[in-house]
Amino acid sequence: MLMESIAGAQGTGEGGSGAGGLGPGGLLSLVPFLLIFVLFYFLLIRPQQQKQKQQKALMDALKKGDKVITASGIWGTVTNLGKETVTLQIADNTKIKLQREQIAQVRGDDEDKDS
Repeated sequence: MLMESIAGAQGTGEGGSGAGGLGPGGLLSLVPFLLIFVLFYFLLIRPQQQKQKQQKALMDALKKGDKVITASGIWGTVTNLGKETVTLQIADNTKIKLQREQIAQVRGDDEDKDS
């Protein structure tokens, strides 16, 4: 009889606050996870999204005659633009064809004076 009353008391005690929902202690335990998510968002996710937007804008603004640098470090001038490809002239009689995504940046005129 004593065991039944102890089990009954434990059952009503647990069902009152624990099973019904998160109490103040439960919400407090979620705060570190929320802080970690916010940190990840501002340190990893958001900068990556901004970089993707900048790369897309660069691809959309690309035109013939632009002087560019590829992701592998090749300097050249855009001679032809396809839907997914770019043809670069890297020397007088040398042209290469590569994917548009491989264009890393557009060179300025002041960068030309170094070469």
